[in-house]
Amino acid sequence: MSEQNLPEVSRHEAHALAVSPPSLSGKTAFITGGGRGIGASIARRFAREGAAVCITYVTSSQEAASLVADIEREGGQALALQAEGADMPAIQSAIRLAAQHFGKIDILVNNAGILHVDTIDNFPIETMQRMLAVNVAGVFVAIQESLRFMPDGGRVINIGSITSDYVPIAGASVYATTKGAVASMTRALARDLGKRGITVNNIQPGRIDTDMNPADGPMAGRLSASIALGHYGEVEDVASLAAFLAGPEAKFITGANMKVDGGTSL
Repeated sequence: MSEQNLPEVSRHEAHALAVSPPSLSGKTAFITGGGRGIGASIARRFAREGAAVCITYVTSSQEAASLVADIEREGGQALALQAEGADMPAIQSAIRLAAQHFGKIDILVNNAGILHVDTIDNFPIETMQRMLAVNVAGVFVAIQESLRFMPDGGRVINIGSITSDYVPIAGASVYATTKGAVASMTRALARDLGKRGITVNNIQPGRIDTDMNPADGPMAGRLSASIALGHYGEVEDVASLAAFLAGPEAKFITGANMKVDGGTSL
């Protein structure tokens, strides 16, 4: 189509676009593991889109406090609460405190997770149990508790991993198990919560430049070779999809497991 044939945007439409409020204006988001990395990026993006955000952290208190200060400096609302991902009462308490502080929870992002890589003959049982607690049980409990304060039409966004169905390295059996469970939980809960208009989706990042798997780390060269685009992704790549899934344009998307992996799992 030539430029001459492109439809013009009316003055009324242009004005509407210019004054449209942020897509998450008036919403409250609860983000586990939000002190740094992907969780912090999601918190910043949600705040820019108008949401009040509550993040949890375990040890990154300085990073969490800095994030809250940055959001408040830009005119947003933010709260940081300490909650260990394997401590179910702590998760429940943090969600209740956030709901009391902001009045409701419209969006839950389950981002907290831990990783340990080892072959099955060497894998410590205690580490396996802890990974199941944080990566699976903690996700379930956070959803269960958040639903008590979530209006109809809310959003649940899990942060899983492509490892749920793509395992390029040895030693990832437990991590893959936990992320496979999150993928299955996402589909099942989408069915359970559909009657309330609550969507449940799972973002499955691939190689993203984070503290857990840095783009300049010892495994980066080998892992980058498996990425179709040839390089690691950035935390903002995940945050962009999370913001879309949290917004009004994603109201008819639920039960989806969506990869952000640069073509790694092709």
